[in-house]
Amino acid sequence: MGGGSASMETGTINLAGVAVDLTDQIHQLPSCIKYDGPAPVSSYFKPKSTGIEVDGLNVKEACFRGRKLQGTTFPLPDGYSGFVIGKKKASGKRKTSSNGDAEMTTSWQMNAKFENITLWNHDNRPSKEDAFLRAFHWLDVAKALHKPVTSEDMESKSNLGATATD
Repeated sequence: MGGGSASMETGTINLAGVAVDLTDQIHQLPSCIKYDGPAPVSSYFKPKSTGIEVDGLNVKEACFRGRKLQGTTFPLPDGYSGFVIGKKKASGKRKTSSNGDAEMTTSWQMNAKFENITLWNHDNRPSKEDAFLRAFHWLDVAKALHKPVTSEDMESKSNLGATATD
């Protein structure tokens, strides 16, 4: 075994402060773009309503790099918000913990927030059966699994099988 020390990374996220509101401007595209920088997106990407409704979802259309896209905008579930975060300047401080392990601390800050997302498909209209939309159902499952069980809950469930006597 080597005598080197272990390395651990920790981080903090600061969600305080005023942030740009990007509601109605967050898009999940069915493509990979290998570019990270400014671009005049609003000059070229112009979604329009189609007037069509599928599964209670209002369908929009747009073109991206010559391909037709069909999408829908949906709100984030109640109690949830979306954040765009970025590393703080002068982030990434290295320190040594009490047991001699190297520890890297990174600080993040909120740059923007949003309350909805527009999901786009290439070849089909959006529906509630899209994997991206179905993933949000797991939030309800997780909430139910992690909800504390009270004594009243236990009592009401144990009395379900009991019969009333006259």
